[in-house]
Amino acid sequence: MNINFFMPTKVIMTDNCIHKNAFLFKEFGQKALIVTGSNSAKINGALQDITEALSAMEIQYSIFDKVMSNPTIACVYEGAEFAKEQKVDFVIGIGGGSPMDAAKAIALLSVQEVKEEELFSGIYENKALPIIVVPTTAGTGSEVTQNSVLSNDRMQTKMSISTPILYPRLALLDAKYMMNLPLEVTINTALDALSHAIEGMLSVRSTLLSNYFAVESMKRITQCLRYLTPGKTKNSASPLFLDVREKLLYGSMLAGVVIAHTGTTAVHSMGYSLTYFKNIDHGRANALLLPSFLRFTAKSDAETVKKILTAMELNSADEFEALFLSLLGEHEQITEKEIERYTGITLQSKNISNSKVIPSKEDIVSIYSRSLQIV
Repeated sequence: MNINFFMPTKVIMTDNCIHKNAFLFKEFGQKALIVTGSNSAKINGALQDITEALSAMEIQYSIFDKVMSNPTIACVYEGAEFAKEQKVDFVIGIGGGSPMDAAKAIALLSVQEVKEEELFSGIYENKALPIIVVPTTAGTGSEVTQNSVLSNDRMQTKMSISTPILYPRLALLDAKYMMNLPLEVTINTALDALSHAIEGMLSVRSTLLSNYFAVESMKRITQCLRYLTPGKTKNSASPLFLDVREKLLYGSMLAGVVIAHTGTTAVHSMGYSLTYFKNIDHGRANALLLPSFLRFTAKSDAETVKKILTAMELNSADEFEALFLSLLGEHEQITEKEIERYTGITLQSKNISNSKVIPSKEDIVSIYSRSLQIV
């Protein structure tokens, strides 16, 4: 048995968790930098709860709310300069994966001089500002990982800064911030989390322990998917729906623990091009590719695929694909020229070698072709 497990993040999941645990903020310093997007954290109440909790603890704060979806390198360097100017002691990221990932990069760059061309080198000093995160979607699991995913325009893809110093010190999980998320966002983020759990089991770095978390994550998320079929009428204020939100949030966090230890596979590498060039949401991009990738993997590793299907209470790859079709609807279009371009980018990525069954160039072309509509 070979297990190497490390999870330094303190996770607190409960209702009204920010106010109940405001006293913990005092451990991190006298001034915070809040990193978020321009709107969502204000609308869902998370930003107000954080600022009220900081004020109650007599902690000063500044706000950097310029994080866009799929944050850029320029964005995090700007945030880091702002953090330096404000002389902050710690960073609080509020939002989905984009603000949390940006907060991590800002926490690193505000205390280290790292050239842009060396940002993804993996070579860093052992220092970063302490990080607290408040996820407001249930998808990325960034609240419990050491990764910060950014758009790299020079390489025309998304890439990760990955180092143990980027593990958040504290993650505060409260499903109430997700109650008014649109159905499309909920579906995309749920499928993103599901892809993390699945890819964790398909990774060469998977272990018995990471698989335990992956199976539990898949069970929880799959239980919720029947409530997310587009067109269904749902009462967003019902206790049942809050329960669904909590299960999704819990499942997403577990899947984050998985990929913190296993990394992701070729699915993420392929999906990054769909997001970068075609502006397809990251979770949706992964979900479009997963059914075909699972069929491809099953040819060489049927045992692992069967474990995944069993965890999801599915009997076959056909049922898996049918489930995803019901959630995703009509697939986006792609040209053969685009497939050729994206395949070339995928073949250069690190994630591809992390797959238990490594796809060839021909396999990648086939997966793209089967997953989208060729025009």
